[in-house]
Amino acid sequence: MAEEEEHREKLLKKEYYYPDCPGCKVDQYKASQRGFPFRDVFNIWIIVVASSLPISSLFPFLYFMVRDLKIAGREEDIAYYAGYVGSAYMLGRALTSVFWGVMADRYGRRPVIIFGTIALIVCNTAFGLSVNYWMAIATRFLLGSLNGILGPMKAYASEIFREEYQALGMSTVSTAWGIGLVIGPAMGGFFAQPAEKYPHIFSKDSFFGRFPYFLPCFCISLIAVVVLIISFWLPETLHKHDGENRASITDSFDSLETASFVINTNQSKEESQVEKRPNNLFRNWPLMSSIIVYCVFSLHEMAYNEIFSLWAVSPKKFGGLSYSTEDVGEVLAIAGVALLAFQMFIYPVVEKFFGTIMVCRASGALTIPLLTSFPYFALLSGATLFVVLNIANMLKSFLAASLITGLFILQNRAVDQEQRGAANGLSMTAMSLFKAVGPAVGGAVFSWSEKRLDAFFLPGTHMVFFFLNAVEALGVLMTFKPFLTTH
Repeated sequence: MAEEEEHREKLLKKEYYYPDCPGCKVDQYKASQRGFPFRDVFNIWIIVVASSLPISSLFPFLYFMVRDLKIAGREEDIAYYAGYVGSAYMLGRALTSVFWGVMADRYGRRPVIIFGTIALIVCNTAFGLSVNYWMAIATRFLLGSLNGILGPMKAYASEIFREEYQALGMSTVSTAWGIGLVIGPAMGGFFAQPAEKYPHIFSKDSFFGRFPYFLPCFCISLIAVVVLIISFWLPETLHKHDGENRASITDSFDSLETASFVINTNQSKEESQVEKRPNNLFRNWPLMSSIIVYCVFSLHEMAYNEIFSLWAVSPKKFGGLSYSTEDVGEVLAIAGVALLAFQMFIYPVVEKFFGTIMVCRASGALTIPLLTSFPYFALLSGATLFVVLNIANMLKSFLAASLITGLFILQNRAVDQEQRGAANGLSMTAMSLFKAVGPAVGGAVFSWSEKRLDAFFLPGTHMVFFFLNAVEALGVLMTFKPFLTTH
């Protein structure tokens, strides 16, 4: 057995790898890898977390920020204007995601990740220094336009791991993404308005007193600086050799087969499917159908992230919980810790047992009755409200992460490597357009709901959560055939 393994490694080195190709070096690294890939998991996790932190970090304090910027004429209109600030990031990302995906396919995953991290540091810091409403929108738009990290990272995660760990890689992306979307608002809740919350540390006349929403942005930018340093040592996974070399790679696989090595039957089936995939991504229906379903659930998730924070901090008289930004931050932080444990230890087992698509369907279906119960939480108070709200928000995070993970896996299985960056860029563009609609529509519906507290049909916040459930139900229906296909 030892001699056969040694012979296998020699054969791989001789016929399969090209010394000047970074992708081949990564393949060689994977072939020789033994044990759990802790380093690769950590690299993906920290980069994706840093990229996702600023997306929703503003939601806990956005209500107060828009109020302080004095753009809304009435208190009921604050949520309406807040929605456009939340949408600016996604609109910017929608316009450039395909471009960054193409750049990642042409020049590599690492250069795009490095540039996106630099843009994150600059634009996120500038947002915290916003002195008027239009500066806030402009900096968020630029942050979304220039931060093209997620698409290349999804491609990278599907390429850096051996086959038996590829599901773990995609789960790591969605876990980190989900945690960033939870921890980001938690940081925003804890660190916004520090002069009011921590007067013994920050005075009202200090820099942080004059810019009350700068501290959470600054903390996120510091994390991004650490990620920037890590990114320079990130292995490049893109193969860089001509068509003749690619043919030689195919020949080397034939040589491996004749050498009587065991080849995974699932991998062989997947390779035969790759040969039949159309070059035009828009004609690849398994890819396009999974992207469309992903977009619907993304719209729901982005709208929920904004609505949850707006609802939690809005006054009791409007059907809210009258929470402070610190209270919201605490709830979201607890959900983030629980989500990490769920994705690392529970989701892989559930996905393996029930299958990717079945988990997506069940997660979407269970979300609907859960959200229906949210408006009734306003009738609770004290410790009871705290416990119930935390349990419900944790369950919502688990279900959303399961959905996103499954759709990530389906999208990356639908294309081969040379199209993976563009495919993920296309996915990011479509998803960002839907997510840009989410905060704007969610903010408008939330503002409208506060003006119809005595309505006979779905009064107050009941209308908001009915809107979320309608979108979720549409997504669940689209996970069935003939709409969603895998081959």
